[in-house]
Parts: sequence; C-alpha cells; structure tokens
Amino acid sequence: MKRLLAALLLAACAAGPAFAQSSEEVAKPDPAVEARLRVLGEDLRCLVCQNQTLADSSAPLAQDLRNEIRQMISQGRSDDEIRDYLVQRYGDFVLYRPPWKATTLALWLGPFLLLGLGAVVFARIVRGRRKPPGEAQASPADRERVEALLAKDD
Repeated sequence: MKRLLAALLLAACAAGPAFAQSSEEVAKPDPAVEARLRVLGEDLRCLVCQNQTLADSSAPLAQDLRNEIRQMISQGRSDDEIRDYLVQRYGDFVLYRPPWKATTLALWLGPFLLLGLGAVVFARIVRGRRKPPGEAQASPADRERVEALLAKDD
C-alpha cells in the first residue's frame, strides 16, 4: 500500500510541470484593450454594488463582465455595440448615466422624490412637536363626558 501511494505521489510530481503553463503562454494584457475597458467601465454600473462603476467594482460579477467586455473588444466590436449588447441583456440600469426616457424616469426622479418625501415627513414631525400638549381642543360633548367622569371619582 505504501509503495502504491509513493508511486502515485512520484507520478503526480513528475506530471506537474507538464500541466503547468509556462510564462510565455500567459497572455499579457494589451494596453489598448485595457484602456478601452477602463473607459467603458466608467460608463457602466456594477450590477451588484449599484453605486460603483464597473471599472471600480471588485465584485465577482463585475470581474466576469469585464472579462466579457475584453473578449468583445478583442473580437473587434465597437464601444457602442458593446453598450447596446449590455443594455439589451441587463436593461438601461447597467448604464451609469441612463438615457432620459419614460422607462428610466424612476432612476432619474426617484432620488428627488424620496428626498421631498423625507422633507415632508421631517416637517410634520417638527411641526407636531411645537404644539404644547394642552392646546388640543375638545368638543363640548367630550368636555361633558370628562367632567362627568371626574365627578364620579369625587
């Protein structure tokens, strides 16, 4: 049994270099491709992080998308073709600056609407705290019921 394990270990060590890539086989990144990728990545949104560009994100999906864009650049596709492909696949949300149209109104106006809603809620809370608690006006019928209840306690 020991001889079999030793033989397998020796065979694995001997075969290791055959499966390893030499330094010549590892492709160095093309500076032109990387420059185009950087420019495109600044215009595209990371689908995971959503508040980062594709170029700045370290998410695994962002890395996959960058590799896919590298392949498309290597295939000779233009920047517009690559953007169109990604928009077709993921929608206008993938663009860091989506176009102004009916389907993207929520992306453009949503933050302002939420800010306005927050301001209204804040104003109501502040206005509600300004009134002293004794200023509430009761109807005459409510006052009579309160006085009747207080008279019972005496």
